Amino acid sequence: MIITVTLNPAVDKTVEINDLHINRVNRVASARVDAGGKGINVSKVILNLEGKSKAIGFLGGKAGTFIKGYLDEMGIANEFVFVKGETRTNLKIVDPMQHTNTDINEIGPDITLEDSKKIDNIISESVNEKTVIVFSGSVPPNVDLATYQKWIQRAKEKGAKAILDADGELLQLGIEAGPYLIKPNIHELERLLARKINSMEDTVECAKDLMGKYGIEIVVVSMGEKGALFLNKQVTIFAEGIKVDVKSTVGAGDSMVAALAYAIDKGSSFEDAVTLAVAAGTANVMTCGTEPSSLEVIRELEKKVQWKYL
Repeated sequence: MIITVTLNPAVDKTVEINDLHINRVNRVASARVDAGGKGINVSKVILNLEGKSKAIGFLGGKAGTFIKGYLDEMGIANEFVFVKGETRTNLKIVDPMQHTNTDINEIGPDITLEDSKKIDNIISESVNEKTVIVFSGSVPPNVDLATYQKWIQRAKEKGAKAILDADGELLQLGIEAGPYLIKPNIHELERLLARKINSMEDTVECAKDLMGKYGIEIVVVSMGEKGALFLNKQVTIFAEGIKVDVKSTVGAGDSMVAALAYAIDKGSSFEDAVTLAVAAGTANVMTCGTEPSSLEVIRELEKKVQWKYL
C-alpha cells in the first residue's frame, strides 16, 4: 500500500498568458483548476499508473472541501484532518511564448497541536511493514520542521519504506532519520550541501556520501531536461532527458516520485523503476497545470528512455 502525506495541500490554479509583462494588464488565454500539493500530485499519478494510494494531510475551508471532492470523484482513497482556516491557493503562470513558468504560492493555514495529534494517529494506524509512505512538499508555517524526521523514524520502526521529497531544513532534518529514498533536484542538493556541484562525477560522489552517512538506500537526483541520476547500493544509472514539447514543468518531480513509489510497491527491478520514473516525469511536462499524463503516453515514452550504468 502506498501512503502519500501532504501537510500543505493547495488548489492549483494554472493560467496561460501569452507574452506576460510586469506592470501591465495581461489577458489569460486559458485556465484550469486542480487539487494540488506534492503528495496529492503523487497520488494522482499513481492512479493513472493503475496503482492505489491513500492521501493523508490537512485541509481547511472551501478550498479543502474542493480538494476532498476532487479526490473522491477520482476514486483516490483519502483521510484528511479538517482544520480552521483556508487551504491555500497556488497560482501557476505559464507563458508559452517566453517559455516561462512562474509560481506564486500561498503559505497555508496554521495547525494546532490537536490537529497534529490527529494526523499522528492516522499515519500510525495506516503504516505497516508493507507500506511505502511518501513525505513530500512544504509544511504549514507553524509546523515543526522536524516533523518528517519524526515520522520517517516511526515508519522505519514499523518496517515501512519512507520516501522523502522536500527542500531546505525539511530535507536536512528528514535525511537524518535515514529514509529509504530521497529525490532532490540538483538545486535542492546544492542547497542541502551548501555548495555548488560542478560535474556528474561530483553529483555521484555527493549522493554516495549521503547514502553512506545516513543509511539511505536510494538517491535520485533530477536535472530537468538534462536527465536524472539514480543510485542504490549496487549500481549507479544516468538516464538522459527526452526531448518533448513542454507545456508546464509543475509536478514533474512529483510524477517521478509517484513512479518510484509505484515500482517499489510492486517489487520492480531498479532498472524498470528508472525507466518508469523518467517516462512519467517527461509525460508530466507535456500536460497543463498539475494534470497527470495518461498511462498510454507514459508507456510510449518508456520506449524512448535511454540510460547507462556509470
